[in-house]
Amino acid sequence: MAIYVDPLVNWGWILRGRNVPNSHMFTDTLDLEELHQFALAIGMKRSWFQDSPRAPHYDLTPGRRSKAVSIGAIELDRREAAQIWRKRRQDLAAAGTIVLPAQQQLL
Repeated sequence: MAIYVDPLVNWGWILRGRNVPNSHMFTDTLDLEELHQFALAIGMKRSWFQDSPRAPHYDLTPGRRSKAVSIGAIELDRREAAQIWRKRRQDLAAAGTIVLPAQQQLL
């Protein structure tokens, strides 16, 4: 299993009155436990987990992203991140966990 971070992007986060860029930390596997353990290691709370079935992730500030990379997270560009999330959704669909939009048309 690998832990990934995508690039910092300014999505309009305002923290302490300042605009702060953020990124996502995620994994390529269906089991999320190692992601949660990694998040704990960089000081994240489990309650901060974004439990989206299509793209489960933690949102990271620049400092937490740097910490994640320093302990082994792999940096990806947006295209590479999208490919991993797309593959993960396909794996979930194959396992019967989610229905992809193309499959919904067949129902």
